[in-house]
Amino acid sequence: MKRLFYACFYLLFSAALLPLATAQAEPVRVEVQQTEDGWRLLRGGEPFQIKGAGGDQYLDQLVAAGGNSIRTWGVGPETRDLLDEAHRRGLTVTVGVWLGHERHGFDYNNLDQVAEQFAQVRAAVEQHKDHPALLAWGIGNEMEGFAEGDNPAIWSHVEACAALVKRLDPNHPTLTVIAEVGGRKVESIHALCPSIDIVGINSYAGGASIPKRYVAAGGTKPYIVTEFGPAGAWEVGLNDFGAPYELTSSAKAGAYADVYRALATDPNCLGSYAFLWGSKVEATTTWFGMFLADGSRLGAVDAMTRAWSGQSPDDLCPVIDRLELAESYDPEPGARITVALSAVDPEGSELSVEWSLMRDSTTYLTGGDFVEAPPSYPEHIVSSDTKGCTLTLPEEYGVFRVYAVVRDEAGNAAIANLPLFAGNDPDAPADGGVSAAPMTPGRAAQLPMSVYTDADAASPWIASGYMGNARQIVMDPNHTQAPRSGQTCLRVQYRAPDEWGGVVWQDPPNDWGDLAGGFDLRGATALEFWARGAQGGEVVSFGFGVLGSDKPFADSGSGSLEEVKLTDDWRRYRVEIGSSVDLQRIKTGFFWTVAGQGEPIIFYLDDIRFIQDEAE
Repeated sequence: MKRLFYACFYLLFSAALLPLATAQAEPVRVEVQQTEDGWRLLRGGEPFQIKGAGGDQYLDQLVAAGGNSIRTWGVGPETRDLLDEAHRRGLTVTVGVWLGHERHGFDYNNLDQVAEQFAQVRAAVEQHKDHPALLAWGIGNEMEGFAEGDNPAIWSHVEACAALVKRLDPNHPTLTVIAEVGGRKVESIHALCPSIDIVGINSYAGGASIPKRYVAAGGTKPYIVTEFGPAGAWEVGLNDFGAPYELTSSAKAGAYADVYRALATDPNCLGSYAFLWGSKVEATTTWFGMFLADGSRLGAVDAMTRAWSGQSPDDLCPVIDRLELAESYDPEPGARITVALSAVDPEGSELSVEWSLMRDSTTYLTGGDFVEAPPSYPEHIVSSDTKGCTLTLPEEYGVFRVYAVVRDEAGNAAIANLPLFAGNDPDAPADGGVSAAPMTPGRAAQLPMSVYTDADAASPWIASGYMGNARQIVMDPNHTQAPRSGQTCLRVQYRAPDEWGGVVWQDPPNDWGDLAGGFDLRGATALEFWARGAQGGEVVSFGFGVLGSDKPFADSGSGSLEEVKLTDDWRRYRVEIGSSVDLQRIKTGFFWTVAGQGEPIIFYLDDIRFIQDEAE
């Protein structure tokens, strides 16, 4: 009777009071069960197949589409409210607990870092384990990286966290999320993580083949495809000036539907999460969003509505058949270009089209990291209608992208874009050798521009380029003992006594000149940083710009300080940048290298930044 009373209480009280009630509610037990036919989830004793989306926006639209779950990537102050909002709508939540990435500087061999992260996992579970909307715990997301993914230190930490979660919360299963199933990732989880109940897999172009590839990789645990959608920018070809072609939103809708259908019949698959139930700037302003930034629905939502509910929305999104150049164009800045559009509305509604021209970010491989929206050039749209537009290229050198947003009378949308290039290739070799990509400027930078300040501040470049005897390099970006300023400094340990090593800060991460990226630092007069040695006498070289003209996407300029002998107190150092140094595209913003010095060394860095001195 008491349970019946509380059930009625929930129904009668308003949504405004419901979060207070859910905070006291009992957890709903979720179990992973193996049957003769495969694996399944039981939630509250009933079978539960995940029909989910990644993100925390537009929850009402998710329910209307037939979705039943959302996925998050980290725990923060907003998590409790999100769980309450999901519960109020009958949605479940796979709560992600973020684990550090080595490409961001996290060191799984650093006891202090690992212990602090372990404590964060404990705090997250203790705070939210009894919430009735909780479905599962997602321990980490792609923390193994994009290569083999077989670092036992990472998987040992994942196992320790998963075992902790299971002790604290016996009512919800654990999963960890990997980037695709290549390398030894699946093998590592099965061998080293017995406390992981479910394997989470992020897969895009290969999503439909996961059922076969997962088993081929040795997978026997149940799995969830935790991110799926259209092919990523890293999975499509680049055109002759290094830009990827993006599918129209109408073509992407088909990709979502294909992957969902392929997964739905696999007995090892417990469900999936479409990416992204919202909007995001990654590669372009629209690559993965299932909505526009203003909340307008795109065709991917229609596709998932059919997949989840078995029914189509009453009013479908417009369909773009093609967006293409009406004729070839001269890439000179200021050139006039005509673009042709073909689009229809399934219900015959009248369409409107919004045209825009944006600078391309040229950072196409971000690993999901935050990217700022690129600048727009509305004044360069000369004329436009529903059939096309005429524009002029900006008086700048680089890659641009023209976007067409098609809307019906109900506000439903479709979007397509085309990459354009302004300028000729100044680096084309006269001798017929290998041609570098056009020296397109990087993204605009505001000076001073930091490479490293405190560990919680995002760096425009990532310390991902390990060189020489990389296994002997240990970097701690969260070192709290005696920073030069702020709360942290960067501690570097090189443990090899007689070999060389170093690290390069790269954009995009893990790129040695094969991908577009970098920053336009014109106006900078120096690279300034602070450094000290643990003992004094440590010899280290520093600088920026390591990618030469032999690379398709080179640094436009460089500078260095060779063999600096450090002292045991903080000293400021400057790499002077003369007026003859071309700074229009700096892809490697900082590096350090050491040669064998007869013994391991430790040194510290802080406040690394490009500056512009005032004119005298």
